[in-house]
Amino acid sequence: MGLLATLRSKQTKSAIGVMVTASHNPEEDNGVKLIDPMGEMITPAWEDYATQLANAEQEALCTALKDIIERETINMSEKASVFIGRDTRPSSKSLSMAVMDGVSSLEGNSLDYGLVTTPQLHFMVRCCNTQGCYGTATTQGYYEKLSKAFIELTKHGKNRTDVKKRLMVDGANGIGALKLKEMEPFLQSELQVKLFNDGSSGKLNYLCGADYVKVQQKPPQGMKIGPDERCCSFDGDADRVVYYYSDSAGCFHLLDGDKIATLISTYLKDLLTQAGLNLQVAVVQTAYANGSSTQYLENVMKVTVCCTKTGVKHLHHAAQEFDIGVYFEANGHGTVLFSKNAMEQIQQLAKDQSANGEKKHAAKLLEGTVNLINQATGDAISDMLLIEAVLAIRGMTVQEWDAIYTDLPNRQLKVKVADRRVIETTDAERRATTPEGLQDSIDALVKKFKQARAFVRPSGTEDVVRVYAEADTQESVDSLAHQVSLAVHRLAGGVGEEPKPLQ
Repeated sequence: MGLLATLRSKQTKSAIGVMVTASHNPEEDNGVKLIDPMGEMITPAWEDYATQLANAEQEALCTALKDIIERETINMSEKASVFIGRDTRPSSKSLSMAVMDGVSSLEGNSLDYGLVTTPQLHFMVRCCNTQGCYGTATTQGYYEKLSKAFIELTKHGKNRTDVKKRLMVDGANGIGALKLKEMEPFLQSELQVKLFNDGSSGKLNYLCGADYVKVQQKPPQGMKIGPDERCCSFDGDADRVVYYYSDSAGCFHLLDGDKIATLISTYLKDLLTQAGLNLQVAVVQTAYANGSSTQYLENVMKVTVCCTKTGVKHLHHAAQEFDIGVYFEANGHGTVLFSKNAMEQIQQLAKDQSANGEKKHAAKLLEGTVNLINQATGDAISDMLLIEAVLAIRGMTVQEWDAIYTDLPNRQLKVKVADRRVIETTDAERRATTPEGLQDSIDALVKKFKQARAFVRPSGTEDVVRVYAEADTQESVDSLAHQVSLAVHRLAGGVGEEPKPLQ
């Protein structure tokens, strides 16, 4: 991947990033994320090249490299610059050194940022390639930009005492915990954070982190939550965040990516109305988005909603089509993208001396919000600060945020199959086209339950089929999910025993 990043840098005449991480996966796993010039994920064509190189035998490596050089007509005399970062896994240091070896062997220059979050490296790449227009390509530059915007925004809070209340943060025993500690002095006590799973003892992502909290629907290990305390969890490389709290009866409440997208998009829509700016806000979702969130956005808030295939690259691309595109996967990975036109209109109004007080105030808040968001990629720290600022500005508690709409009960299951490729889908993965009869079976099952929907999709990495179901009660959704699993097992080549009913 060091070799590939060097070729990409020569081709684009830009800095490219290589982040050594396996995100929310167990500590013993590792891998890389490649970052394109504007801080976005690498293009699909270059993803294919990455797969070719990763699977090339040693003696075929040079041939594979030459093939890429010829296909992309790369001038090998061009300079190359590769930014490298890593998470806290024991294997990450030696792997990042291997990346540097790859860069140097093609006479590229590498800049090793060492321990950084994935979004921080995305930020550095974008800063470098925009000649500093986006910010300064250092961790200090990152902290200064975000903290300044956060402090400015929270000055306008309706209930500033609430944002001063302690926020409990689960750092997943990962890099996000280290970097949040570094950032705290920049926040000038405008946000009181109590950090758990800070990496001093526990294992990365083990019984903690955003993925654990989202899937298990319970707090991470080592965090005791009092009634109505505000909490959030990062994942291992700090590009995801989910919020949660326990009520006075001890019942756990999760505010996932759907709740985050709803909070942010409605806040932005209100500000645009106050500012008198005719800009379209759209929310990009996947099939996993809770049906209640979609109904609330479309029917109550009159916000445009579009659905894409699962995967951040699909959401990011779709969000670029709008003036302001808000995207969050249900797992808490997401951000907000502002078009060039939108940013120019916001900046012009914020500077307009003749604009009336309310319009100018709304434009200033929008300007601060743009500065607080990491548009390069989903960023747990940036998103957390944005959520905290919105709650402060609106004078909302986490409970009031949660009450905007009520999630429909849902269930996710997976069914082992001999070959996941037998499942093919359409309509943003919401309908199965093969094997024959499967979608008809799902449609018939859905009709048996109220407010129900269900879909199946093949895993991207293993021979399993993922099943998602929603219905009006937990009992109904568990029954629907189980029956759909049985249909998948029967019609798509299930392996082993039939799925058992949920307890």
